Amino acid sequence: MQPADLRSAPIEVELKLAIDPSAAAALRSHPSVRDAARGPRRTDAMVATYFDTPDHRLQRAGVALRVRRIGRRHVMTAKGSPVEDAASGVVSRPEYEWPVRSDAVDTMRLATTPWAGLFAKALRRGPLAAVFVTRFTRASWPLAFADGTTATLSLDQGEIEARAHRAPISEVEIELASGDPARLVDLADRLAADLPLSIEPRSKAERGYTLASGERVPPSRACDIDLDRGAGAGEAIAATMVECLRQIERNAVGLRDEGTRDTEWIHQLRIGVRRLRSCLSLAGDLASGDLVDRLRADTRWALDALGPARDLDVFCGETLPAAIADLERASGATTPLANELRALARRAATQRRRADAAALACVASSRFTRFVLATSQAAGTMRAAEKAGEPAQRYAARVLERRAGRIARAGAGLARAGTDERHAVRIAAKKLRYATEFFAALFPRKRTRAYRDALADLQEILGEWNDAAVAPRIAATLAGPVSPAAVAIEAWSAGRAGDTGERLDAAWSRFVAAKPFWIRT
Repeated sequence: MQPADLRSAPIEVELKLAIDPSAAAALRSHPSVRDAARGPRRTDAMVATYFDTPDHRLQRAGVALRVRRIGRRHVMTAKGSPVEDAASGVVSRPEYEWPVRSDAVDTMRLATTPWAGLFAKALRRGPLAAVFVTRFTRASWPLAFADGTTATLSLDQGEIEARAHRAPISEVEIELASGDPARLVDLADRLAADLPLSIEPRSKAERGYTLASGERVPPSRACDIDLDRGAGAGEAIAATMVECLRQIERNAVGLRDEGTRDTEWIHQLRIGVRRLRSCLSLAGDLASGDLVDRLRADTRWALDALGPARDLDVFCGETLPAAIADLERASGATTPLANELRALARRAATQRRRADAAALACVASSRFTRFVLATSQAAGTMRAAEKAGEPAQRYAARVLERRAGRIARAGAGLARAGTDERHAVRIAAKKLRYATEFFAALFPRKRTRAYRDALADLQEILGEWNDAAVAPRIAATLAGPVSPAAVAIEAWSAGRAGDTGERLDAAWSRFVAAKPFWIRT
């Protein structure tokens, strides 16, 4: 029995959204569902058991194995990791399914998959065991769209069980049967305009493994984009947009589910939005100006909602405690100034809670969900339209040279520069760093490392300076510009800003000495 080739594996294509359980009835009666439905709604009770080795060998290889009971029927399914797709939110995975006799794994079937070797090694260590179970009711509708695309819309409600742990399931899946995946995004956008829906990038398997492990998923950081050096510029920008959305989606889910206990969710979400905004400024060369302008307006809205929460996180958690400690050492812990500073800390904590609530409201909003869907659709359109075009490497070299020129012009006399000049350099450094992240894979790694390290060091020091520079503005807003606390914070911040001068000089010298990796010699 020969294993299948992964390149010819059947592919499952779906889009998943979380839905507020109270909106289930509204989904069933939504005009977009009624208009596209091509048959009666079907309701099934489903119980799925997911199997793996004790050390989760299958999960580590990106493979999920389950047996699902649907009424009296049993279906075994093996799924692989998501494959590269034109749009974020729409996920494509290799998937094999077989009818089986019971809840047990039919090991003979596993030998016919592309993961036959993985399954064989796992089974040599003993039988596969149940890791977690999903129990839910699925209401599903067959759909057909005007262009001939067909799909199935499913509403799943129930829970995931892993030993004593439970997590709710309330989600909408739109699975492509045939045709254009863009229709899935179109439908999701129409539903999100009226219903409390949010992006759900995690599969039930991913959520189940997380629940079973008891481990907390960390906030998602930026990743380099895996680009072929022969790619076109449009393909590179589309892939970059998808990577930015990955960071946005993952951190939005963490913020939505965990709240603001970990300030890093907001920090990394904000970075993801900023990276996307920077990428969209490049997409303006390759896509419709109106579309890019609309998406940039959404990124500005999101940054305006997230920015105060992040600024207050830094102010309350880092800047203000350091300032209070320094100022109390200088003036004493029981002076009137010390009391003013503690009162400022209390007001800042109150304002921080309000800002956190605004950030949570942003990611829970219809506008945020539709913004993510619209960006994913734009990335898919850009990738689908990419033909010969300009080679990505040549385009990247042009972009990097332009952005490097801006920071070079702004950075003269950086250590002695004023606030406005340093701020301009910080923004230019950030945009250049994003571009190096976007396009690094197009150039040899050895050539990129030193330049990127030097740029990262420069940006870090500029970030520390900016945190200190922002503190007086926050203090003045909370306590009044002429209050003793605000005046003291302003003086303390000026001292901190001055202290960065020597470090900035050294970081700037290292950066200037670093060889631009996009220039051949």
